[in-house]
Amino acid sequence: MRRQCIKVPRKKGEPARRILLGLEILDNSLKIGSDETFLYLPLSREPDTGELEGLPEGSELTFFDFEPLEKKPVPEDILGFTPAYEVIGDIALLEDEKLDAKTALKIADALLKTQPNIKSVVKPLTPVIGEFRVREFEVIAGEHRTETIHREYGCRYKVDLSRAYFTPRLSTERSRILSWIKEGDTVVDMFAGVGPYSILLAKSKKPSRVVAIDKNPEAVRYLNENISLNSAKNIEAIEGDAREEAKRFAGTADHVIMNLPHNAYEFLDSAVLLTKQGGIIHYYGITPEDDLFESSIELIRKAAEKAGRKVEVLEKRVVRSYAPHQYNICIEAKIL
Repeated sequence: MRRQCIKVPRKKGEPARRILLGLEILDNSLKIGSDETFLYLPLSREPDTGELEGLPEGSELTFFDFEPLEKKPVPEDILGFTPAYEVIGDIALLEDEKLDAKTALKIADALLKTQPNIKSVVKPLTPVIGEFRVREFEVIAGEHRTETIHREYGCRYKVDLSRAYFTPRLSTERSRILSWIKEGDTVVDMFAGVGPYSILLAKSKKPSRVVAIDKNPEAVRYLNENISLNSAKNIEAIEGDAREEAKRFAGTADHVIMNLPHNAYEFLDSAVLLTKQGGIIHYYGITPEDDLFESSIELIRKAAEKAGRKVEVLEKRVVRSYAPHQYNICIEAKIL
């Protein structure tokens, strides 16, 4: 396919490509051409006068015979619809618990054919249940396992989805919490799971100490493994009830992370106990759209008042939509 293009010396190809992208005249449907000396960047339209003045020295307008760029297939091409799934490590987790077996297998086959990074496809059989916040899964296709290693912000988390709770959907939120942490802070993660908050914070080397607590022995086993996997040094993994452990670390925390959105309110007394003067509680909840923050703030205030302390709300935000008319929210509250 003969097309007008920019001929540019190989060593100057990337700067030229970026300029053409910025001008929105690079034709991404064609493969970039090349020979021993030059690259040929296909254009989607005739350049306007002066548009190409910023191109690297040695660039020129010419013609070249290009090959079409092969479009990689995506699940939608096979299925005719967009499947709902999330990827944890190399496992695809189908999000619709009500999928019938035939449709689930059809989606799984499409994912395995089009997504080379996916090695196993699973479907949840139950919602998150029990005090350990776990789900039961059925392996639909691929390798018969629910254990994987998930990579996020330079950290690696080994997890068995059927033994400990983990979601990649909070990756941006975890990074946001990191921005609150100052050099030398002490952080207590009351419901640490396999460590996605605690290890990210510890690996940043900002806090002097991270205390990661979880009641689920399987989660703590993976937490310890992940501490080693990430060479995190300033973190302590504790298997235990957050209420009891709060007594041990009373008044030590600059930051308390309460990522247990359905039940965090039950542990607010302990969170207040953990915080030093001016410490911050990062409180997560699931709330209705007509009362996103006020009831949760009142619960925090009452817990503080019981301890003879006051609250200053620093920030409140919606983290994500959780269900129709329900939202996962976070409140940053300073305990005075």
